[in-house]
Amino acid sequence: MDEIGIIVQFLVLVPALAGSFYVLLSAAAVLFFCRRRRDRVEVPAEWPAVSILKPIFGLEKNLAQNLRSACTQDYPCYQVVLSVQRLDDPALPLLRKVEQEFGRERVTVVAAESEPVLNGKIQNLRIALPAARHDVLVISDSDVELRSDYLKTIVAPLQDSGIGYVCTPYRATHAERWFERLELLTLNADFVTNVIFASVTGASGFCLGASTALRRATLEAIGGFESLADYLVEDFEMGRRIRARGLKGALIPYFVDTIVDLQNAGAWWRHHLYWDQNTRAARPGGFFASVVTRAVPFALLFAVLRLFDGLGLTILAVALATRLLTAAAALGRHGIDDPVGRRSLHLLPARDVAGLVSWFVALSKRTFVWRGLEFGLTRDSRIVPRKASRDATTRARVAA
Repeated sequence: MDEIGIIVQFLVLVPALAGSFYVLLSAAAVLFFCRRRRDRVEVPAEWPAVSILKPIFGLEKNLAQNLRSACTQDYPCYQVVLSVQRLDDPALPLLRKVEQEFGRERVTVVAAESEPVLNGKIQNLRIALPAARHDVLVISDSDVELRSDYLKTIVAPLQDSGIGYVCTPYRATHAERWFERLELLTLNADFVTNVIFASVTGASGFCLGASTALRRATLEAIGGFESLADYLVEDFEMGRRIRARGLKGALIPYFVDTIVDLQNAGAWWRHHLYWDQNTRAARPGGFFASVVTRAVPFALLFAVLRLFDGLGLTILAVALATRLLTAAAALGRHGIDDPVGRRSLHLLPARDVAGLVSWFVALSKRTFVWRGLEFGLTRDSRIVPRKASRDATTRARVAA
């Protein structure tokens, strides 16, 4: 073998070994983090009134249950604001039904004609905020289902004046088809474990916008939702600004369920790529460094370069075994508690290989699709308006 071939093999072997070590550390971090679920939370003398903001864009799988779960919280005084940015949004009749079911004192529906130009979620939250009656705000995405103890759990840490925001990790659920299970594994066996590892080690701060609580005064101090309108990763930027003001962020060991809802394999690939674009926009250094944590695809490449000889197959077997065993531990009952993910582990190697491909694509791709609308990205990962995607155009024709 020539010198160049040896160098290439070495460069491929490094991430195969480093990635295997990383997933061991990540699984240990998840188990350590989840052990804190048994810790007692100090209950406030008086619970503050809360407004839950739930931005909605179209009908989704399990949407009715998601909305009702926000309206049946074990909490003394709270309001749920359901907002849409289209007067013809197909979810609007359901929102009115939920408002009628629980009463306007509990549920407020806000609808305004405002097609997304930049960050659609922020645009939706801007519509919702004027209707929020209370000073403690909880942002809960439309695809998130809540348990009845959620509101008390996420609000309690705010009694510490040094806490600027509280967020919870989320666990993907309701994955039925194979590509939905790939999406579930991307979230539960990759993204969430990486977030927990970064939180436990202090490597990076996160603000997970799918489930966040903060004070209205804190939001106003960082410029409000308006100042976040052209950020791709608005939650990360919101958390960064809050921490820059000397306040702390709290990631608590409580998982909410986010519903996986994909129409086809193409939608899975676009969303997978969207996650990588988010990571690159929020933490470019971490994104570039993450290539050395992808053990399975590099171990496979190493085995190919070795023509599947004994050493190549040994490295591949070790990488696969380490990845599968650590993922099983992280997704187990003492960790994220994801039985569907554990039953889908046979798909994890393929997901990891696809993940490396999407990592390379995300290096140069400057557009993304959100809810059927295509947007562009500037070099500093700000959003610029583009056009409706081909899928959105097709759906519009079908609806007509």
